[in-house]
Amino acid sequence: MSHPPSSAGQGRIVLFGELMLRLSPPGHELLLQSPRLDARFGGAEANVAVSLAILGHHSLMVSALPDHALGHACAGELRRHGVDTAGLRHAEGRMGLYFLTPGAMQRPSEVIYDRAGSVFAGTPASAYDWPRLLAGAQWLHLSGINLALNETTAQAALAAVHAAHAAGVRVSFDGNYRARLWGARASQAPALLREIMAGADLVFGNDRDIALALGMEFPQAEAAGRFHAAASAAFSVWPRLRYLAATERSHRTVDDQALRGMLATRERLLATVPHALTGIVDRIGGGDAFAAGLLHGLLRGMSEEAALDFAIAAACLKHSVPGDANLLREADMLAFLAQEGFEVKR
Repeated sequence: MSHPPSSAGQGRIVLFGELMLRLSPPGHELLLQSPRLDARFGGAEANVAVSLAILGHHSLMVSALPDHALGHACAGELRRHGVDTAGLRHAEGRMGLYFLTPGAMQRPSEVIYDRAGSVFAGTPASAYDWPRLLAGAQWLHLSGINLALNETTAQAALAAVHAAHAAGVRVSFDGNYRARLWGARASQAPALLREIMAGADLVFGNDRDIALALGMEFPQAEAAGRFHAAASAAFSVWPRLRYLAATERSHRTVDDQALRGMLATRERLLATVPHALTGIVDRIGGGDAFAAGLLHGLLRGMSEEAALDFAIAAACLKHSVPGDANLLREADMLAFLAQEGFEVKR
């Protein structure tokens, strides 16, 4: 089902990152337990782009894809959900893949990356015409995955942030630290994260992300205390930063968890109530749904409390949707917050 942008959209957001093909076994099978894999497209920034488009915003995806059937199908999937694909480049090469084995009960999910040497990974910063791509944008959103892939994509991400500053565009950055992606480059992570976080107006990251970037420890016993201390440290080091946002997840099993949102400004700390998540369908992309929800709230002029509530509603509801992106609309998140019940909507 197509989700074209609505006329109510109030923001233009540019998103930069790799688009990938996700391959996973059916149901809760182990990888290749049976000779079948389900294919879906995704990627951290693309997930945010899709959700924002469905929520009525003009989201422009900037990336590089292979010039073959996979790459063009991926671009078509973005367009199907209303994402502007004018920022996509197509070139000879391969598409990044990842294999997801969904968890169940006490067995966690597992991801295997196969994305080295992709078209995106080999596209230099000079290939992107940022003044043109950022024209008229309110936000640039990108993630730490760009920093982790290789030096080429890291420099492309930094160039995008510098161009956003020159154009007066606000920067939203999701730390998205993935140890398996950094690999042998892990020692470079703190310096690169510090540099890009220094240029961000909004950072999605918890106390562990800030501790890694700043080389600090936050030993408080409670998660809220650690987040508050991390936010205080981040605000003292990065004068541009206006918001630090994160989710806090607690687990009983893979299928039975709870989630709440936290948002720090220079004046105060906000936190939502924990929301129970029972019978999770697919948790991949929950953080991206949270990011899209918060950006949506800020773009729509919601209060900080309302924007945070909307963001955590989006993150929670994403757990009910198969695939990487949250495909639900604003009315669904508002109904979740209003607790309208679980009767069939007729």
